[in-house]
Amino acid sequence: MLDQVKRKLLLLPVIALALGGAISCCTAPSPDADKAAADKAALAKSDPKSIYFRLGGQPAVDAAVELFYKKVLADKSVNHHFEGINLDKQRAKQKQFLAAAFGGPVPYTGKNLRKAHRNLDLKESDFNAIAGHLQATLKELKIDDKLIAEVMAVAASTKDDVLDK
Repeated sequence: MLDQVKRKLLLLPVIALALGGAISCCTAPSPDADKAAADKAALAKSDPKSIYFRLGGQPAVDAAVELFYKKVLADKSVNHHFEGINLDKQRAKQKQFLAAAFGGPVPYTGKNLRKAHRNLDLKESDFNAIAGHLQATLKELKIDDKLIAEVMAVAASTKDDVLDK
């Protein structure tokens, strides 16, 4: 009788462990949890002195790009450049580009800026309007003025390529 009780007591942790494993293998982690973990890992790999890190990593870049495109698409002086564009893909490319340009851990793999903008017939006024929306976005997100100046310097460094000069 005592041996049967001992066996049952020894089997309980094994059963609990098996059930826990069965439950965890059938329950997929949420995509949000996966993205949050990936964002945290990317931020940990980035240089603490980088603009990317000081902005707050990928979540900050993502938030900025979303707000930025709301401003750009509401601007009748430049929104025509985005007609017929898959905006989900455009935002994703922009997020990847900015993260890399600001010193993030993942390199940009898209087209170079000159090729990507060559056929758009962009004017300096277009570039300035877009840059203005970027600056307004960062101000709205309450980014420090010194950091905004650094971001705008990176943006300004792309001007000749974007305008294909």
